[in-house]
Amino acid sequence: MSPLAAPEQADVRDFSGRSMGTSWSVRLVGAGDGAALSAGLQGALDAVVAQMSHWESDSDLSRFNRAPAGSWQPLPAAFYEVLSFALSVRQQSAGAYDPGAGALVNLWGFGPHAGFADPLFCAAAAFESGAAMVQRPAPSIELDPVGKRARQPGGVLLDLSSVAKGYGVDVLAQYLQQQDIQHYLVEVGGELRGAGTKPDGQPWWVALEQVSDDRADATGALPSDDLVLALHGLSVATSGDYRRYFERDGLRYSHTLDPRTGRPILHGLACVTVLHASCMAADAWSTALTVLGLQAGFALAERQGLAARFLQREAAGLSEHLSSAMRRMLDA
Repeated sequence: MSPLAAPEQADVRDFSGRSMGTSWSVRLVGAGDGAALSAGLQGALDAVVAQMSHWESDSDLSRFNRAPAGSWQPLPAAFYEVLSFALSVRQQSAGAYDPGAGALVNLWGFGPHAGFADPLFCAAAAFESGAAMVQRPAPSIELDPVGKRARQPGGVLLDLSSVAKGYGVDVLAQYLQQQDIQHYLVEVGGELRGAGTKPDGQPWWVALEQVSDDRADATGALPSDDLVLALHGLSVATSGDYRRYFERDGLRYSHTLDPRTGRPILHGLACVTVLHASCMAADAWSTALTVLGLQAGFALAERQGLAARFLQREAAGLSEHLSSAMRRMLDA
């Protein structure tokens, strides 16, 4: 745990706001001007949105998406860092994770305009178009590490929603550390990172999501009562088929898309939770492992040494599968 305990008489302070189409919250132990801290936290996330949002037309990401084919685009340092990491996960997952799949995301109605919410949205037409898209060779995005540039090959639409939220958690943690705040729990849209302890000496405990088989449940997830984690120097992120989806003609279409097939995942993996020092990494890897499915995802988690928890839908209910790294963490 933290080598320096939080002061016993200190108060736990709460901050919250909105960003990236979701909510954020921070619990911390520390002094300082509350208004200044709140503004600083919000400003740190606003900077991420200004660079990496696919919802804002004037963001650096949107400008890259509109750039002419073959052009090199200078990127802010944070944007370059996140894109570089996302492309490395794409390579290591053999294309199961792809930050350049924005056109596919839009096609299935999960982009900025949320077409899937329209009762008239046609899933069959989306699948036919998506299947045609993946039959063509995927153009690659080249990076220039010296000039911090990326080459737009033509027609590639970046979508960093599966990694930028985790990066936002890391940014908030870094901001707090710069303010000499060592005891905190940060959350953005359900992804968390913690450090230090509470004034009572307890760590920041968080319960992992447990998936409900009751499809009538509006969220599809309930707090787990059997796996609770202490976050100190750790982040946790979960990707699941219950977070955003639509149903047509008795079929359930998850927002988690497989770039290799051009359609939503259908293999029965309900969710994957990843623990990692970096929330950006936990966010991206949880998505990649979810796309791969239980067998291939579990094998990749073992090769990468990732602490991961898989929940698989079975005829008899949900089955839990823990990677070796996750088991070692729980044993410790």
